[in-house]
Amino acid sequence: MGTDQHSPASARAARIEEMRRAERARARRNRVLAVAASVVVVAGLVVGGVVLVRAQSDSGTDKKTAASGDAKGGSGHFTTGADGVRTWSGKLARNHVTAKVSYPMHPPVGGDHNPVWLNCDGDVYKEPVRDENAVHALEHGAVWVTYTEKARKADVDALAAKVKRTPYSLMSPYADQAAPLVLSAWGHQVSVKSASDPEVDKFFAAYVQGKQTPEPGASCTGGVMK
Repeated sequence: MGTDQHSPASARAARIEEMRRAERARARRNRVLAVAASVVVVAGLVVGGVVLVRAQSDSGTDKKTAASGDAKGGSGHFTTGADGVRTWSGKLARNHVTAKVSYPMHPPVGGDHNPVWLNCDGDVYKEPVRDENAVHALEHGAVWVTYTEKARKADVDALAAKVKRTPYSLMSPYADQAAPLVLSAWGHQVSVKSASDPEVDKFFAAYVQGKQTPEPGASCTGGVMK
């Protein structure tokens, strides 16, 4: 029997590939803009003025840069569904802040975050990353896989392999979490027993660029890499 070219899995793969092509095109445009901006800066120096312009790729209209004391991790609580997925019931702020944010959940699933996202194009980090940058990646529709030292190496290796072949995902160690293996998306989180737990594939299918994404299609490259 032939493969259904219009299956949900095929459609999802095609959608992700289309987004990756669009992202590469944006990156090329950004390089051209960067060169043009450099010319403008040099010209400004010649006439005695310096103009520095930094463009962010975020498209959210409710963004602003908050003062250090205004950083909010969100208010509310998790509600656990029949599938074990915990959904944050309260409002998750989306301001850009440069200060450290005190999140009410670990790992965080949303809230104020750093203006620069953490690269999430299948990136696997061997060292802990900053919550504030990772939350920005979640805002772009990424799934964040985290693990503690109690996680089995075989599970960590298998999940790392899955992340590496999945655009809009990332992975890092995380000491301050209740379970050895946790998957997070914007507003959603689940603990899994192993890399072969059926909930792993279900969570990726539902939340990689899923309906919960505040900024679908936003870049997962060009941010910070640690």
